[in-house]
Parts: sequence; structure tokens; C-alpha cells
Amino acid sequence: MTAHSTWIDHFPGNFMWSNATLVTKGMAPYGAIALGEMEHVLQRLRERQDEPHAWWDEWCALGAKLERVADEHEAAGRKLTAGNYYLRAGMYYFTGERFITPGDHKREVGRKAIECQTKGILRRHPNVEKVEVPYAGTTLPAFFMRAPGVSGPAPTVVLFDGLDNCKEMSVLFAGLEFAKHGFHTLAIDGPGQGESMRLRGINSRYDYEVAGTAAYNYVAERAEVDPKKVVVMGYSFGGYYAPRVAAFERRYAGCVAFGAMHWNMEEWVDGIRRAARSDVKSSAQSHFQVPWVFGARDLDHAVEMAKQFNLHDVARNIECAFLVVHGEDDRIVPLDSAQKLYDAVGSKNKTLKIFTAEEGGAEHVQVDNRQVGVDYIADWIRQNVVDRMPVSLAPRGGERVGVRGNQVEEKIEN
Repeated sequence: MTAHSTWIDHFPGNFMWSNATLVTKGMAPYGAIALGEMEHVLQRLRERQDEPHAWWDEWCALGAKLERVADEHEAAGRKLTAGNYYLRAGMYYFTGERFITPGDHKREVGRKAIECQTKGILRRHPNVEKVEVPYAGTTLPAFFMRAPGVSGPAPTVVLFDGLDNCKEMSVLFAGLEFAKHGFHTLAIDGPGQGESMRLRGINSRYDYEVAGTAAYNYVAERAEVDPKKVVVMGYSFGGYYAPRVAAFERRYAGCVAFGAMHWNMEEWVDGIRRAARSDVKSSAQSHFQVPWVFGARDLDHAVEMAKQFNLHDVARNIECAFLVVHGEDDRIVPLDSAQKLYDAVGSKNKTLKIFTAEEGGAEHVQVDNRQVGVDYIADWIRQNVVDRMPVSLAPRGGERVGVRGNQVEEKIEN
């Protein structure tokens, strides 16, 4: 993929819209969008980049159109076909909602996105169950995807979203693949994520182990789950959440940071603040997203709150098998943050995987080819959690499993 490929940078000079477009494109392999439908919207948006409201006008119009078609198929009893249309309608609504400022309009579009996506997922994937996870006097919404054909307690992945994502996306791009490997998945909207944020007003928190423990307690009580083989995973901003959980909740057998998060969160949020004052199009995030998710008054307050979101003093407490996956061309989280996280983690069984442009998956959370990232993660879980050798039989010292330039993919087992 060339540096100026319009597949990656659909709106040259507008990283905010380009990144959001790429995230949506990345859902094509899972039936959540259709590239032809997207192209019609993108053609119109190319001419409307100076109209901020154009983003949600175009995406929501497409969502509404497909929702009407879905309703017609549903009324005629064609539930599987309706499910496909609902799924795509919901994803387009969610894409449009991304840049709507917090308020009644954002809440309504978010509600429609979640409602349509849920209808689509449940109609197309009968092995998925909508569940509620008890948490801090309330509940967190989640999908539990069973691995078909698995008998007895099985390995399970607890999967938290990123800053701009939702369980409806992750249950598809990760849960479907994990199910083929024999793993169940709990795709959960934790505090500050998806439905929890949009419809329930549950803001994020730096001490994410509270949500991580709630999720573990839930899956461990399910008869289908092997409580000794539960992995916590987070992608994008979840690259902070999952390691934070693993540092405190020791019952997880493994942890995956699907994309490291900024090692210095304060510096990152301050970068969004600077972009908001100069060139908003240069940031992948809108100026309101982080304050909204954090429950901050504004970006100044969010910068102060970000000081608590750090792994500096806790990463060394992670003892379970640990994986961080990153792209060499990640333009949202610098590559050195992945290396710093890997270096700081205390586990003696840890792996750093860097995807190159030649391999594919070099962008943030492998959004340019997410399948390669998920494949690697699934195989790593199989080797390091599901089929892991007893400690006494494990090889001594460091085993290099890949080297590229100065970047080392290294697995250490003692």
C-alpha cells in the first residue's frame, strides 16, 4: 500500500474523515458494510468537506434507506435478508454518529445504530446472545458468542472496545474468528464505550480493573466457560484498558493489547487539544470525543484527567501471558509506545508483534487488513493460553520468533 493510496487516505489532508472511512471499510469482510454503497456516499462527501454536518447527513441517510428496506424484508418474513440490511444500516448510522456533538441528536443516532446492528447480528448469527454483565450497581451490555460445536467448558475471550468503537463491531471482526478456533467471546461495551456510553451515560474510568473483574466474574459463572482459560483483550484505546485489567485481576490467563495505546496519555490528549485550536482535520479524534467519554468538562479538564490513565506503575504487575500487536505505520499511536508497553510488562511470557507494510496490517489496529491481526492473536491464544506447556517444560531464556530492523518480535518463557 503506497503512502498516498486513496484506500488509506480517502480524503487527502483530512485525517479525521480518512481514518473514520478506513474504520468503516475494515468491516467489509464481516458483512457489516458494502463497499459499493460506501462509494456513493464517499463521492458526495468529497465535494462537501467544508460542511461538517455533511458527514452525518450522508451516512445517516444511507442508514435510513437500508433500515426501510430491512423493515420490508422483516415484514415479509425474510429475516435473514432483513438481518443483512439491518447490519449495514446500523454500521452506517454508527459511522455518521461519530462526529455528531454530544446531545439529543447524537443519542438518537446512536440508539438507531445499536438497534439496527443488534437486529442484524441476532438474525445472522444465532450463536450470539445479548447479555447484561453486573457492574457497580448497574449492568454493562454485551454479546456472548458461543463457539459452535464445542462441548464442555471452553477458552473465552473478554473483549473491550476502543474509544470510537462498539461491541457490535468487535463481536464480528474478532468473535467470528475466535469461534472458529473454539473460543467463546464476550464482546462488552465497558464504561465509556458503545451502548454503555451512548444510551446509559456510563463514562470511562482509569481504574478499568473494576469493569474487567465484573466481566471475569460473569463469564466464569457460565457453564460453557473454562474459568482457567479466560483472556482479556482490548483494541485501540482498549490497548490501555486490557493491560490495566490484567495488572489487577490475576484470574485472567492471558492479555492482548490489540494495538498499544499512548504511553503518555496526557501528551496524546494535549495533542488533540492543540489540533482543535489549529487544524481539526489533522487529528483522528474529534475535539469532543475524549471529554465526552471521560466525563470531562472540556479538553483542558480531559488533559488533567488523562494523567490518571497510565500504566507506568502497574504494567510490571502483569504476570499472565501477554501479547501486544502493533502496526509499523500506525499514525494514531506511535510505534515506540508499543515497545514501551512491552518492555514494562512484568510477565515472563510476553510477545511483541509488529506488522509491516509488506505483510499488511501496518495501520492502527490493522484496520487496513484486520484479518491478519486477528489471525495472529487467535493463534497466539491457542499456543500461549489454551495449549500452553507446563512451566517446567517450557524453553529457557528468550526465543526470538521474528526480527525486522531494530524491531524484535520476542517471546520469553521461563
